[in-house]
Amino acid sequence: MSSIDQYISLYRDNAADIDAHSAPAINALRPAALEALEGAKLPTMRTEGYEKTSIEDMLAPDFGVNISRVHIPVNVAATFKCEVPRMSTVMGFVLNDSFIPAEGNAQRLPQGVIFGSLAKVAADCPELVERYYGKTAPSGNVGVALNTLLVQDGVIVYVPRGVRLEKPLQLVNIFSSSVPLAAFRRVLVIVDDDASAQILVCDHTQDCDRAYLAQQVVEIIVGRNASLELYDMEESSAMTSRWSMTYATQREGSHLVLNGTTLSNGTTRNDYTIDILGEHCDTFLGGMTIGSAKQHIDNDSTVNHRAPRCHSRQMFKYILDDDARGAFEGGITVHPGAILTEAYQSNRNLLASDGARMHTKPQLLIYCDDVKCSHGATTGQLDQDALFYMRQRGISEKTARTMLMQAFMADVIDTVGLEGLRDRLRHLVEMRLHGRTSFCGDCHIQQ
Repeated sequence: MSSIDQYISLYRDNAADIDAHSAPAINALRPAALEALEGAKLPTMRTEGYEKTSIEDMLAPDFGVNISRVHIPVNVAATFKCEVPRMSTVMGFVLNDSFIPAEGNAQRLPQGVIFGSLAKVAADCPELVERYYGKTAPSGNVGVALNTLLVQDGVIVYVPRGVRLEKPLQLVNIFSSSVPLAAFRRVLVIVDDDASAQILVCDHTQDCDRAYLAQQVVEIIVGRNASLELYDMEESSAMTSRWSMTYATQREGSHLVLNGTTLSNGTTRNDYTIDILGEHCDTFLGGMTIGSAKQHIDNDSTVNHRAPRCHSRQMFKYILDDDARGAFEGGITVHPGAILTEAYQSNRNLLASDGARMHTKPQLLIYCDDVKCSHGATTGQLDQDALFYMRQRGISEKTARTMLMQAFMADVIDTVGLEGLRDRLRHLVEMRLHGRTSFCGDCHIQQ
């Protein structure tokens, strides 16, 4: 039996329970998802675009799935302590795959703004969820279909037309279980015309000696002249696997920042697809990875320019040590009619050991004239001349190497628009480069 077959069987054996613990607007998409999965195969390392990461192997273990929504007695809102300095946020939690709001959220949000459980909002305001849910992520994609088949709850963020959030939203995903567990998570973000929002997403793992799988789909809709900044920071465990697919659309005059950071993990595959549908859009997609031991981090990006006079920039950086493995495949496609496009992509990688490996494949497809585009990738080691210069001035080799690697990541960190988060990332990168590989103690949960 293939990995996907076990989840199809799980659904068929428990379809009534799955529907009963969700909402009709979410359940309505399951039959089409099941049809899309019939005869489908999960990507393996023989699949184009997945040459370094087998999703089939990632989903093969026998994980538990909390179909009956068994309550886990954890008061995350009372016990989680965020260490991002000088940043006041409106906070929500996802414990495994169930949304838990922080106390007082409704009073801290402007009228009409929604930051809550996807299942609850789908039950209370089905017309809103039906309008957007499943419309951005391609239903025929095997990962999207699998998520749609099994997801029961998730997170929805809705910022109405003209509303500009003063406080960032912070979503904290936490794994905590007494048995190996798979969580199917869905995030739906709608920033309507002339609205703006900043969102910080943090992934954490408690019980770091337990195996976990996070399979998530993120759908993002950015309206005309709207602005969204979404920062995703993964600090999980060596036994946590993550397959995340993010799909975003931008309308005329919109601004979008997607920034993903992986500091500690087991195996991670992040897929990003951005469709630029209106003129005068500005887009940044990027992130950084620090890997050591047996960490495996694979980022795949696609930016589709479908409208003229837009600007996009991609920048991904990796530092890999020990036997860590990294992969990056990035694409820019300038479609017919998208004149005066400016699109740039950069992937730069440092290998800090003989055992580390990096695979990179930048791609650029242009189907119209009068554009400015470039792409490139470099992989190498630290500048020996710079190391020698610093050693000559009394700086130890270890300190010199750390300082150079911090400087290497500086321009990625500088793209973060939240000052408190920028400072926190600088501190986390410094700790990580000094050998600290687990951050689970930064957010302690009492059960």
